[in-house]
Amino acid sequence: MSAFNLQKGSSFNLSKAAPGISVAYVGLGWKENEDPNGPIFDLDVSAFCVGDDGQIPEMTDFVFYGSENLTKLEGEDDERPYSTDGSVYGAIDETEGDDDGDDDEDGDTEDMRIYFDRVADHIKEIVVVVTITKYPNDEHKDKRTLDLDMSQVKGCYCRIIDDSSDVELCKYTLSDDFGKEDAVEVGKFSKNSSGDWEFTAVGEGHTGGVGSLIKKFASKF
Repeated sequence: MSAFNLQKGSSFNLSKAAPGISVAYVGLGWKENEDPNGPIFDLDVSAFCVGDDGQIPEMTDFVFYGSENLTKLEGEDDERPYSTDGSVYGAIDETEGDDDGDDDEDGDTEDMRIYFDRVADHIKEIVVVVTITKYPNDEHKDKRTLDLDMSQVKGCYCRIIDDSSDVELCKYTLSDDFGKEDAVEVGKFSKNSSGDWEFTAVGEGHTGGVGSLIKKFASKF
């Protein structure tokens, strides 16, 4: 079965495509900088677990590489950040993309896991985001990253796989028409009125890096 290709704003019913789905593998990838002399594209993949008010209830509901809430998934050597309720296991930080969009053994640069049966009742959406890492205060890092934006990153995608069957269910490839945005809401998981889990392609860009997303989803912290 070939994966369903999502367009911006469209949704895919995961529960109907994979009845009984309990764990979703979320894989993201992008192409490396086409300029061999240019800076490395270091994109970070994170998630916000938000309530009815569109805000994270706890700071640990912002699942990102800098979190101190860390654990290991079975069979892995590296620790992952995880959400307050234990439903979201975030990405292990990778520092660059790949020339064909494939990086690790799964074909993705970074990946996450969503355990649907662990999502707390007060969590209404799990928003997956990517941000370009920049180093304004580190003299040992490449200062050219300060000029990077999503218009330069090509082939950025997000795909959802049923973790139990390893079947790819849907995929969303971001458009190449971003401007100076350096952060993007890629997509979100939520339950519909029938109680089915869906993934919606969002594709909304922001300027201001991860700070712009924290301002939107974690304004009280």
